[in-house]
Amino acid sequence: MPPRRAASARAASGGRLYGKIALITGGNRGIGLTIARALANEGCELIITGRDQVSLRNASRELVGAGIGVLAKTCDVRDPASIKALMAEIKKQFRRLDILINNAGIAHRNCNIEDLPLSDWKDVIETNLTGTYLVTQAALPLMEAGATIVNNLSIAATRVFPGSSAYNTSKHGALGFTNTLREELRPKRVRVIALMPGATDTAIWNTLWPDAPREKMMQPETIAAALVSALALPANSTVEELKLLPTRGTL
Repeated sequence: MPPRRAASARAASGGRLYGKIALITGGNRGIGLTIARALANEGCELIITGRDQVSLRNASRELVGAGIGVLAKTCDVRDPASIKALMAEIKKQFRRLDILINNAGIAHRNCNIEDLPLSDWKDVIETNLTGTYLVTQAALPLMEAGATIVNNLSIAATRVFPGSSAYNTSKHGALGFTNTLREELRPKRVRVIALMPGATDTAIWNTLWPDAPREKMMQPETIAAALVSALALPANSTVEELKLLPTRGTL
């Protein structure tokens, strides 16, 4: 799907991120789509990906109304060939990336390790951990000094939740990857931010914990606003982690 721009440029030059090019994996729903909306409102040109074509198309139609360029492309972050095609299209249309947000992620049903199918384990690890590595590695040639990489890890990167072994493992591993990446890219002046929100009211809870108390959770807009503020800081900003927790009590 080629980049589209609305006739009316509402997002325009007043945005704090005007002219920046941002890729958001899993930008077709949940936290990813909410972040995409916030970036669009700040004038960011967007590339959003997802595996579901219908939700991706709907997200693109919504975002283009903000008056910014939007490229919506199906991509499976577990598949190197799919990622290669994505990066080729980004290079063709935009020539560079200023912001990469590794947001694509899945969960598995709550169950103890002895009951967790190997197929579920592999799917979560390959999506949440290996996918982050594959997309980042492929995107780096398009990123220059002053660019920013954000890995959406969840607070599960530093805490343990029984019944979520594959999810916990993927997020702990992704934090280790993020911290290593930051040190490797520091000399190149590419920022790396670990985004670690607590429980957030999105559809992922339909898998993790269908009866979870949604009224105690954060809203995705809270996360998007905090992230936009961090991205708008000068390129030499020392922000390395964004930890956000609900204020309505523990789950």
